[in-house]
Amino acid sequence: MKFGTKTIHAGVEPDPSTGAIMTPIFQTSTYVQRSLGDHQGYEYSRTHNPTRTALQNNLAALENGKYGLCFSSGLGAIDAIIKLLNPGDEVISTSDLYGGSYRIFTKVFQRYGIKFHFVSMDNPESMEAYINENTKLIWAETPTNPMMNIVDVAKIASIAKKHGVLLAVDNTFATPFLQNPLDLGADIVMHSVTKYLAGHSDVVMGAIIVNDDALAEKLAFIQNACGAIPGPQDCFLVLRGIKTLHIRMERHCQNGKTIAAFLRTHPMVEKVFWPGFEDHPNHTVAKSQMRDFGGMISFIIKGNRIEDAKIVLENLHYFALAESLGGVESLSGHPASMTHGSIPKEEREKVGLTDSLIRLSVGIEDADDLKEDLRQALAKLS
Repeated sequence: MKFGTKTIHAGVEPDPSTGAIMTPIFQTSTYVQRSLGDHQGYEYSRTHNPTRTALQNNLAALENGKYGLCFSSGLGAIDAIIKLLNPGDEVISTSDLYGGSYRIFTKVFQRYGIKFHFVSMDNPESMEAYINENTKLIWAETPTNPMMNIVDVAKIASIAKKHGVLLAVDNTFATPFLQNPLDLGADIVMHSVTKYLAGHSDVVMGAIIVNDDALAEKLAFIQNACGAIPGPQDCFLVLRGIKTLHIRMERHCQNGKTIAAFLRTHPMVEKVFWPGFEDHPNHTVAKSQMRDFGGMISFIIKGNRIEDAKIVLENLHYFALAESLGGVESLSGHPASMTHGSIPKEEREKVGLTDSLIRLSVGIEDADDLKEDLRQALAKLS
C-alpha cells in the first residue's frame, strides 16, 4: 500500500460482528472467559483492548515497523523506553530537544543512576567520544524542538550498530509522512501522538514502533506492568485523525514553506529556523531523509528582547498562544517559558534558544490569512 492508503486501511478491518467500517470503541475494562485461560485474545484492557490494537497495528504499518505500542502520553512512551535501562547505564541525547524529555531524563531517571550526556549531533562522528561500555541508548530528535536542527539518522544508526547501542528517534515533528527512521536504521521510533498523528488538539497520547521481536516483548511488558495506556475513546479519535494525515501534512508543508519565506523577508525578524531553506546547515541531510520540510518554524525578533516576543504573541489571532503543536489550527509558543521552561537558561542558550525565540506550528488555514496575522502582530513593534 502507498502511504495515503495505509492511513485509511492499514491494520484496520470492518468489525466482524456488525460490518461497521469504523473501528468500534470497545469501552470495556474486562472480557468474559469461557473457562480458565480460554478467552478470545483479550483478558483485561490494561493489557490489550481491540480499539488500541487496531491503532497500534496502523501506526506500525505507517512507520514500516512490525510492532506498535500506544501510551497515555508521549512522555509515557519515553518513560517506557528509558525503563529498558538499568542503573549505571548511560544515554547520549541530542542537546537540542523537547523540554519534557530533558526534564524526565534529568529530574526523574538521573536519580536512579542513569547518566545522560547532552551533545550536539550536527557532526555524528564527534558523538563517539561519549560512547563507552556503559552506553546503552542514543536519543535523537529530528527536526529538533525548537531549533529545527536535522540529525542524520542513517549515520548515527551506523555508529550505534558499530557499538551495539540502541538508537531511538523522536519522530513527532516529521511524522511517518515525512520520514521513517526505522528504514534509516533506528531501533525505536517514538511519537507524541498528541501532535500531528491525532491532528485535532483533542487527544493526549504517545506511541512506540519497533521491528525487533525481543525489544517489542520487553516494551509490551513495561506497557502492561506500568500501566500508562490510553483509553479506547482516545484510540478511536486518533484512528479517525490518521485517516487524513497525508492530506493534512501536505497542507502543513505547503503553508510552512509560505510562512517561512514571509518571515525571512520581514524587517523585524532576525533569523528564521526551517530546514527547507537551502542555506539551512542541515538542509542536504533533511532533503535526503525527509520527503518535505514540515510546518514547524521558529524565529527570533531583531533586538532579541523578550518584551517584543510578548507583544507579538499577545497580538496574534489565528496563531493562538498555546502549548502543543501539530493540530489543524495554527499555534504560537514561547519555548523559553513554555515547552522548554524546565531547561536551565544557560543550557537553552547553548543551542540558540533565546528568550525572544517564537515557535510556530503552522496549521492548514489559508496561508494569506496566516501571513496577514503575522504581519499585523509584527507591526505592533514598529
